[in-house]
Amino acid sequence: MTATWNNFKTVLLMGGLTGLLLAVGAAMGQQYILPFLGLSILMNMGAWFFSDKIAIAAMHGREVTRATGGELYALVDELRQRAGLPMPRVYICPHQAPNAFATGRSPAKAAVAVTEGALQLLNRHELEGVVGHELAHVKNRDTLISTLAATIAGVLATIAQFALFFGGRGRENPLGMIVAIVVAPIAAAVIKAMISRSREFVADAEGAAIAGAPDGLISALHKLDALNRRIPTHQPNPAMNNMFIIEPFSARGLMDLFATHPPTEKRVAALAQLRGRL
Repeated sequence: MTATWNNFKTVLLMGGLTGLLLAVGAAMGQQYILPFLGLSILMNMGAWFFSDKIAIAAMHGREVTRATGGELYALVDELRQRAGLPMPRVYICPHQAPNAFATGRSPAKAAVAVTEGALQLLNRHELEGVVGHELAHVKNRDTLISTLAATIAGVLATIAQFALFFGGRGRENPLGMIVAIVVAPIAAAVIKAMISRSREFVADAEGAAIAGAPDGLISALHKLDALNRRIPTHQPNPAMNNMFIIEPFSARGLMDLFATHPPTEKRVAALAQLRGRL
């Protein structure tokens, strides 16, 4: 039920983003929408096609094979078979901050990466939960969903910058100008973050199902959250935060609106409800 609700919520939020784009188009003039939409689509499609290479390079990931990947490679292979997925590429990243992420534009092009810190910190049961979570992202094509949300949010941000400097039809509609420059980009960023958080809940639930039980992921989330507060993940692009199983730069207070992950305690509570159901 939780996964169904979060999938439905993702659809509603994507609809909200699209509606916001149409509203700004009506306020500023539709002549601004198509060129910016085309530019944003080109940029985000490039990021989508090369996201795996960009993310792996940023984290200095080292690809491992069946011969060199040891328990991690064998575990990924076992769980991807349970999930009905092709074998993804497997990487180990030389970071002491314990974390993991999945990337790739489709299950056939996917990669799963785990930091050295996570391999040292987590036992097999916990690692099963983490890898199951990442494979759930792959199975649900969450990279595509994130790209679509980023495309629309990027269009709105670009229109806001253009309107700020050049105005356009917004000069005839001061309220529309305020909406386009101030309200729409902030609202888009909030909705995009909400979409990311809903996908995390879905990946938690489906990852627990792939692993066979939620307890390993629950234990792993507790450990990962505690350690990531003390050991920062050294990666150059905060825009990649949504990829990780635990957000490297945790937001607090008002900035929770823009957080790409739900609070760990809420994730744990949702997972705990799955005990006995899997």
